[in-house]
Amino acid sequence: MKILIPKALRREEVIGLISPSSTCAEPERIQRAVTYLERCGYRVKTSLYLNRSEHDPAHTDRYKLHDLHQMFADREVRAIFCLRGGAGATRLLDRIDYALIAANPKILVGYSDITALSLAVFRKTGLVNFSGPMAVTDLFEPSSYTEEHLWGMLTDPGYSKSLVNFDGHEVGCVKPGAVAGRLIGGNLSVLSSLVGTPYLPSFSGSLLFTEDVNEPAYRIDRMLSHLFNAGLAQKCRGLMFGQFSKNPADENRDYRFDKIFTYYANRMHDGAPVMTGLSYGHIRELMTLPVGARCRLEISPEQFSFGAAEAVVSI
Repeated sequence: MKILIPKALRREEVIGLISPSSTCAEPERIQRAVTYLERCGYRVKTSLYLNRSEHDPAHTDRYKLHDLHQMFADREVRAIFCLRGGAGATRLLDRIDYALIAANPKILVGYSDITALSLAVFRKTGLVNFSGPMAVTDLFEPSSYTEEHLWGMLTDPGYSKSLVNFDGHEVGCVKPGAVAGRLIGGNLSVLSSLVGTPYLPSFSGSLLFTEDVNEPAYRIDRMLSHLFNAGLAQKCRGLMFGQFSKNPADENRDYRFDKIFTYYANRMHDGAPVMTGLSYGHIRELMTLPVGARCRLEISPEQFSFGAAEAVVSI
């Protein structure tokens, strides 16, 4: 596969907003996010059907596809940010014009349900894209950590070489090692739903990162076992667990999750490092990750080093 690297974002360039997943019930957050992006020095173009919803998903999907294709075709738009996650992006995958996207490679940012779009775009086009903050869940009032990682990643070709975890997120070494591979991952629930479809990138030689929100331990266990039973996780060179936000009903949650992560770490091949605590997930201090980029990971009880081994944006 030919890897496509989007151009770095510059001040005064245009960021397009689309809503491929759920709509936002608090539209004032959209305006706050637009104001924030403009304050950062960018122009913002909202898509024609932004935040529009219909009871019939067939109508909603037509709006979503129109906006996605229009933003990639629009020569003025240099980056595309998603409104929020939720649900619905998986319905679009078999009707996306991937040739259009490949012909117009540009920055694409989103996480959670956008994992489906992110992985499918990389699988079908080779375009490196970014699992990172979205307009109404993060950018209407971003933390300084989230800001630094987002703009550093999208504007500075050298920034991604060394990515630093948030101080408040403790890194855990489940299995030590040092490797490099293509960074593949996202939300575990969405990622696991793509198994067996033509929209999931190859796990062979990859670094797999994942997170989830409000999922009890038994469901995380089931989804991870699905990746192993499908023969996928064993092909990865390393495994990075992000922040698995708590389900209030999950008793002894930390203990159970630690045991699950250790169990699957032991099923990885020799030499495959496994870590916990990556600053990635449904959290306020969110690291932006370059999906499809070749990255390196080194983890031991004494050291954590992580970053891209190649540029994720070009000048």
